[in-house]
Amino acid sequence: MESIDENFSKSTFGITETSRKNLMETAKWAQFLSILGFVGLGLMIVGALFMMSMSSRMQSMGMPGNQDVPFGVIAFIYVVMAVLFFFPMFYLFKFAMKMKDALGSSSPITFDEATGFLKSHYKFNGIFAIIILSIYVLLILLAVFGAMTGR
Repeated sequence: MESIDENFSKSTFGITETSRKNLMETAKWAQFLSILGFVGLGLMIVGALFMMSMSSRMQSMGMPGNQDVPFGVIAFIYVVMAVLFFFPMFYLFKFAMKMKDALGSSSPITFDEATGFLKSHYKFNGIFAIIILSIYVLLILLAVFGAMTGR
């Protein structure tokens, strides 16, 4: 049985074989999830186009449209969400591709690039989570303020 030091010295650019296998499997799942994300983004764009066509079709038929559901606003929100969610999917996909390349070629430079994309993916998600939580707090404060003032 090899010691940890012997296993480490035989590893690829400073990672053990177990870590290499785990990273390769992680890269495969990251690629799968990013592709699913891109498909979801495509569906969001198709949904936005559908909403825009519904809005224009209703107006061309002389129908004022349902004021409760403004299709143009919903389409705009879909497009904004698709643009926002493109970036974490892109970073995840680039991580997966670079990590597979790095582990296949034993390139520490490519490995560093891969981990940089993973960092960017999580950084984007973290900042986005902070923004969403801040909006929730703001909405709760506005609701409490509104309830206190009787509005």
